[in-house]
Amino acid sequence: MPRQHLLPALGLLTAATVWGIVWYPYRLLQEAGLSGSLASLVTYLVALLPVLILCGRDFLRQRDDRGWLVLVALATGWTNLAYVLAVIHGEIMRVLLLFYLAPLWTVFFSRLMLHERINHFGYLVMGLSLAGAYVMLARDGGLPLPTNFAEWMGLSAGLAFALANVLSRKLRAVATGVRSLWVFLGVVGIAAFPVGFEGGALEALARLAPGHWLILILVGLMLVLATFAVQYGLAHTPANQAIVILLSELVIAAIASHLLAHEVMAVREWVGGALIVAASLFSGRIHQHG
Repeated sequence: MPRQHLLPALGLLTAATVWGIVWYPYRLLQEAGLSGSLASLVTYLVALLPVLILCGRDFLRQRDDRGWLVLVALATGWTNLAYVLAVIHGEIMRVLLLFYLAPLWTVFFSRLMLHERINHFGYLVMGLSLAGAYVMLARDGGLPLPTNFAEWMGLSAGLAFALANVLSRKLRAVATGVRSLWVFLGVVGIAAFPVGFEGGALEALARLAPGHWLILILVGLMLVLATFAVQYGLAHTPANQAIVILLSELVIAAIASHLLAHEVMAVREWVGGALIVAASLFSGRIHQHG
């Protein structure tokens, strides 16, 4: 593979790997007494520092589109907080598959906000996503809705992720570093809100062992790496190829959840998941001609 194609692919694979395994250190931090909200706040504060050093000057110079960038920050802030809460409290693969309904929401947001017309692949994505969700979630003829807190968080994270992606397409002229800084500010702001209501944050941090502080720092640095890697990869890879590489997150998460959490998917989840993955594979061709 030529270098100009290899580096973007490695960037996307790096991001997929980080998001496929990052649930595990967050669970370790939860066991050490840190809530998901507090762990998110601290890890993204760690991540914010190097991004602020690298991109702070461009951030201050950015005058246009600030209203839209605030919306990106809020959407990505909720995406990341909801994802962390979901993977801490729920079954990893169910949460991830509900998150990967994002292409379904992207169809609606791109039509509403960007006035983009979809082709027949768009309708295929909608049909496969809805079918996958129904197979996974419908129980005894009931409504196909999430059944617990973690599943609702996973679903809402995918919804917010789709909104953030559509907004990012609208703001593609804004420098990657500036958008990334808004992302981290959004997560810090959103996570700080529940932490303020929980109370006891300083006491929980004071009780942490040095090893857990090391986990917080390493996760923060991993998040910086994943954010810039995925931004670079998406900018240099066709959408239909990028989604295939990013879907490796599901494979990595499936292996990790089996080895580290001893989780096993039921047949219903395999079938529903296969439909959702198929929808994601076709999502890169929604706005192509032909």
